[in-house]
Amino acid sequence: MTDRRAYPSDLSDARWELIEPVLAAWRFERRSRALDFGRPPQHDLREIMNAILYVDRTGCQWAYLPHDFPPHQTVYGYFARWQKDGIFAQLNGLLRELVRQQEGRNTEPSACVIDAQSVKTSTSVPAASQGADAGKKIVGRKRSIITDTLGLLLAVLVTAASVQDSVAGTSLLDQTAAAHPGIRKVWVDGGYRKHFVEHAATLGIDLEIAQRAPGTRGFTPIPKRWTVERTYGWLMLHRRLARDYETLPVRSEAMIHLAMTDLMARRLTGETTVSWHDSTSPDQNRIPG
Repeated sequence: MTDRRAYPSDLSDARWELIEPVLAAWRFERRSRALDFGRPPQHDLREIMNAILYVDRTGCQWAYLPHDFPPHQTVYGYFARWQKDGIFAQLNGLLRELVRQQEGRNTEPSACVIDAQSVKTSTSVPAASQGADAGKKIVGRKRSIITDTLGLLLAVLVTAASVQDSVAGTSLLDQTAAAHPGIRKVWVDGGYRKHFVEHAATLGIDLEIAQRAPGTRGFTPIPKRWTVERTYGWLMLHRRLARDYETLPVRSEAMIHLAMTDLMARRLTGETTVSWHDSTSPDQNRIPG
């Protein structure tokens, strides 16, 4: 670690202990492929992760990283390599198992929830990877996620907003069923079509559509589905996710994995973080997890 002044997004010692083994193993594996282990690494992995978390949490551009971090080109290079090598997904899976154990659950879930969220994109996002969500009247991308019943991320898929929920959901469910064969139940909303129900059945998964009771007005949490809605709320604590800024959809997925890794690490260590909501309200000033 450097002697610089800490930022609120920096990893504490306790959270770094959870993440460090995965990053250290990644670096060792890469160096072992080079002759004589190659040249010694120039940058501290913890500082690289702190810089990536700073971008995810504050929403700033890579080039606007504070100068006391490593060069932004280097930080983005690590982010891109970690995304390509599946490091963010690996961290998400590892911490999810630890959180489930902490909550007295089995490490492998037996039920899950699917939902989709359409978001606007920045001017840097290629038009070819965008689309229009006619229902929500949003031009941009769609984030489809599967969570367990605690709201912890199992899988994420970023597509053009024009992709129908059932199409993205089918791909996600296939991915989740392969990674978590114990899944036997899934809840969705009314936007998922009949063929998706039939596809779930071929995987041995009972799919149930959870809908609002007829005549319900205003905000009313829907049983079983409120957990995935809450997860989207958690993700919005990371300003980089308030809009899709990533050129590649897979980098958007990495930012979501990173946000969940940050949230779960805080939950495991009992740490909280300052919200940008009303600073005079104790309930809003500290966000659990």
